[in-house]
Amino acid sequence: MWKPPDRIKHKLLNSRWPTAAQAAQSQLFSPISLVNGTTLRERTWVPAMVPWRATEDGDVTPEVLEWYGRFADGQPGAIVVEATGVRDIPSGPLLRIGDDRFLNGLTRLVDVVRQRSGGRTRIFIQLIDFLRIRRRPQRERYLRSFLSITDEHRQRLAEGFEDSRWLTQPEESVRACLVAADENRVKSVLTSREWEALQFGSRERVTDTEEAHIAALPHTLPPLFAAAAQRAQRAGFDGVELHYAHAYTMASFLSRLNTRKDGYGGAREQRLRLPLEVYEAVRAAVGEGYPVGCRFLCDEIIDGGNDVEDAVTFGLAFAQAGMDFLSLSTGGKFEDAKQPKEGKAVYPYTGRSGYECMPTKISDQQGPFARNVPKQAQVRQHIRAAGLSTPVIVAGGICTFEQAEGILKRGEGDVIAAARQSLADPDWFLKMRLGRGDDIVRCEYTNYCEALDQQHKMVTCRLWDRKHLDESGLRKTSDGRRTVAPGWQP
Repeated sequence: MWKPPDRIKHKLLNSRWPTAAQAAQSQLFSPISLVNGTTLRERTWVPAMVPWRATEDGDVTPEVLEWYGRFADGQPGAIVVEATGVRDIPSGPLLRIGDDRFLNGLTRLVDVVRQRSGGRTRIFIQLIDFLRIRRRPQRERYLRSFLSITDEHRQRLAEGFEDSRWLTQPEESVRACLVAADENRVKSVLTSREWEALQFGSRERVTDTEEAHIAALPHTLPPLFAAAAQRAQRAGFDGVELHYAHAYTMASFLSRLNTRKDGYGGAREQRLRLPLEVYEAVRAAVGEGYPVGCRFLCDEIIDGGNDVEDAVTFGLAFAQAGMDFLSLSTGGKFEDAKQPKEGKAVYPYTGRSGYECMPTKISDQQGPFARNVPKQAQVRQHIRAAGLSTPVIVAGGICTFEQAEGILKRGEGDVIAAARQSLADPDWFLKMRLGRGDDIVRCEYTNYCEALDQQHKMVTCRLWDRKHLDESGLRKTSDGRRTVAPGWQP
């Protein structure tokens, strides 16, 4: 992952945990209603995380049930199930909802969360679409087999060698020349996208409208999201969260880098067009009484990308359209990701934008704790100034009662989301509510969990994944780590 140049090691924030009586009087543990009237019993939120526990076909497994059941033990106001694919296409051990055959497993998941939270926790599911991305190829194999040789390549070789005979050389000779050439020569011959495919692996973009399936996305995606939302409703989820954040399809339509010429790119209102059409299709499919919100970025943190002014415009548009909640994140883009090793896929959380999404305790002067909340607060302020009451969920390094309560009291957010701290201690919200804050296992913000995600390994936490390994009936990863945190009894 990208590291800030200052390299300041920050200590965990001190916290005076509330007594049970103080917690009962706090805003954090007070109820809040979404736009449609659905109520959270408290303003605590476990956002979507990708745990890599589904089958290769996208089905719910016992490990998936255990993962979400363990978070439900902590009785947060809401849990959002991981980014779940709306298309029924191979996507590795990630959940899918693109076909009715997934309904039985997803229904079991809902039942587990309800049972283990004692009915206190609302469960939402995050719906995602993503475009194709391939692993970085081995250099010689790419040049000998994958690259499509064209007359443009021959022209560039002829110009580079000042030898017109390259204009008529057979394909095998062109490939052999490229394999033997140095990197500068290869780069001068390949197009920018071919060079990227060699260095990073090929990646589809929403701007590749010369490809028929990319051009057709504005027509294909709304019904796919709508059908997925209907399945979520049938499975018993309390609502859906549309994934409009980070490096994926819908966020890419929102991005300033979206230069499509078909009315779905360019100016902000055109970049907003498909996200709003997806929402409208989902709303029509599930009805007015069913919660539908989205997660989007307060700042892309990439050159030429969106900033907080874009986020304010998007937040207002989503709230005016009738979304029931808005959940904010930051960064996590492909455009500044580090080069992967051969055979590995590029990972969108390795550049600066990824760091801003998940900052570590090694940070700049600002530090990792709630560093993006001021930007998120601007989105909320403009929504309130427009007379709208849409709840705004804020996130990013929030790990103490004082932080959370201060954010709520200052009107910077309405609900507090915490991913890494909830992973470190799935009971931390419950412990606060019961006046047992001294029992909380504090996240150390080393991003051990993020490193596992990058390798597509089951995500765990270093603070507990090697503890109590002799526990009866314990599920373990292939390398011997426990898959969920040890239990806690009040």
